[in-house]
Amino acid sequence: MDIFEQIREHEQVVFCNDEVTGLRAIIAIHSTRLGPALGGCRMFPYRTVDDALEDVLRLSKGMTYKCAAADVDFGGGKAVIIGDPQTDKSPELFRAFGQFVESLNGRFYTGTDMGTSPEDFIHALKETNCIVGADEVYGGSGDSSVPTAQGVIYGLQATNHAVWGTEDLSGKSYAIQGLGKVGLKVADRLLEEGCDLFVADINENAIAKLILKAKSLGTALKVIKSDEIYAADADVFVPCAMGGIVNDQTIEVMKVKAVVGSANNQLLELHHGQMLQEKGILYAPDYIVNAGGLIQVADELYTPNKERVLRKTKAIYNSLLNIYKHSTETGITTVEAANHFCEQRIEARTRRNSFFSHMKRPKWAVRT
Repeated sequence: MDIFEQIREHEQVVFCNDEVTGLRAIIAIHSTRLGPALGGCRMFPYRTVDDALEDVLRLSKGMTYKCAAADVDFGGGKAVIIGDPQTDKSPELFRAFGQFVESLNGRFYTGTDMGTSPEDFIHALKETNCIVGADEVYGGSGDSSVPTAQGVIYGLQATNHAVWGTEDLSGKSYAIQGLGKVGLKVADRLLEEGCDLFVADINENAIAKLILKAKSLGTALKVIKSDEIYAADADVFVPCAMGGIVNDQTIEVMKVKAVVGSANNQLLELHHGQMLQEKGILYAPDYIVNAGGLIQVADELYTPNKERVLRKTKAIYNSLLNIYKHSTETGITTVEAANHFCEQRIEARTRRNSFFSHMKRPKWAVRT
């Protein structure tokens, strides 16, 4: 395929190569209509450069919609580093990456994603101010899993209201896939609300903590195999791990009434949203539900404020209710309704976002 045809929806794609450090990376800027592009940087041993390009293009487009949905003054972008995060990292590699980010002159802000950590970007901060999500001691906002998990809770409350007429989380059962930073926090909260849980994860320590907590609270918790979580006899499926897990095979065995979780790109293909709808399963679009972390890192440019972030994260509740309402009234899927919502917001605000063109960089971001 002609490369310009492949990137036709994107404003800019930058291939980054540094022979000394071994850095091979791609930065994709999908849109800056609402502000500088914002998106994490993941590190993964892609089989081919084409695989890496396909991933970064898909992810950066998704960030445009996610930023619009979260109502932050940023556009969509993403970066990928080709390499094994277990063996190929070095401080010099991330400094080289920071130099490429800096060369974009503020058009792209980035931070952690799959395969990278805040510690990696401390090195990149030595070369560019355009890093978000750094540890608080470096002027960043710290752990973004806190607002992300809270956003999932708001998503569950809105979905329960739409399905059962009450936002009360108790009295329902939830099948949680993935007990990482976000999934574990969601599970903790649901146990505190008196909910019954099915959980699946390879992290035995996380599972052990939940078992102890469930026993202390007198709530039911059942640990099941990862490939059995889709058929769990639960009310709501809560995917908090990998993407692409809602597909032909998993939909066929689902017994739940709704899918609400923090995993990115949960639908393997767009038509799986239609399949869920036809089966009577309400789907909460993932980029609406998991926007809490994005809200936090975007908020850093106003100087970090945790209370302000959590207050803004509450908007996820109303956004989902509006999307569900629009889906019901028009007969389209919730994914289509969410996309329409974002596209309308982008169009309405494209000519009104002058904030970043006039602002000075915050003090913490001024490199000496």
